[in-house]
Amino acid sequence: MANSTPNQHSLSHRLHEDLAQLIADTKPGDRLPTEPELAKQLGVSRATLREAMRTFETQGLLLRRQGVGTFVVRPTQVLETGLEVLESIDTLAKRTGLPVSSGKIDLEVRAANDEECTVLGLEMGCQIVSISRVIMAESRPVAYLVDILPKDVLSPEDVKDEFSGSVLDLLLEKGDPQLVNSHCEIAAVAANSKVARALQIQRGDAILKMSSRLFSLDGKIVDSSSSYFLPGYFRFHVVRELTSN
Repeated sequence: MANSTPNQHSLSHRLHEDLAQLIADTKPGDRLPTEPELAKQLGVSRATLREAMRTFETQGLLLRRQGVGTFVVRPTQVLETGLEVLESIDTLAKRTGLPVSSGKIDLEVRAANDEECTVLGLEMGCQIVSISRVIMAESRPVAYLVDILPKDVLSPEDVKDEFSGSVLDLLLEKGDPQLVNSHCEIAAVAANSKVARALQIQRGDAILKMSSRLFSLDGKIVDSSSSYFLPGYFRFHVVRELTSN
């Protein structure tokens, strides 16, 4: 692949600055000009413009509605938390004052596949419960969460009509098994087709993925989860302390 030239870098930088200014000057909820109009206005091709706009989409600043247009949806608040804190999005949102809601919840009971058996320490053929849902904030999807649990830990009957979408809060409310900690990894990944559809972004857009394993008091993994976040709505940090020599 050929390297970008200085001129290309300069064009990209100018385009991002121009788009950022346009978004800042547009009221949330207002629609931007059409792609052909905007490309002509900014002096770039539609393909170049579309690529630049994807960056602002994943930051939560733009929302593209197929056949309708592109709207400014500037986040009013960022959900910020330390990675050393184990809490649900619901709890975090209540603490920070940002209303969130759960979108469509998909619950499936099925046999665990090879990878799930390995992660959860199950025998082949064991039943698992898979729960996936979208978290909404400010009228748009901001997170897509997938939890895989052994059926003897969480059954479909445990997921009531008033289920908020937080598996962690549901397990804490049940109190059995007793939870102790979670091991997490977080990385920037490219959204696959399923995640992109759930978050209403483009396939391949950069998002944050948190992979977690939730442990019970007896050392068993009771929940393997994958959480996908729009970077513009979430900020994670770690408190690091100096050790004595």
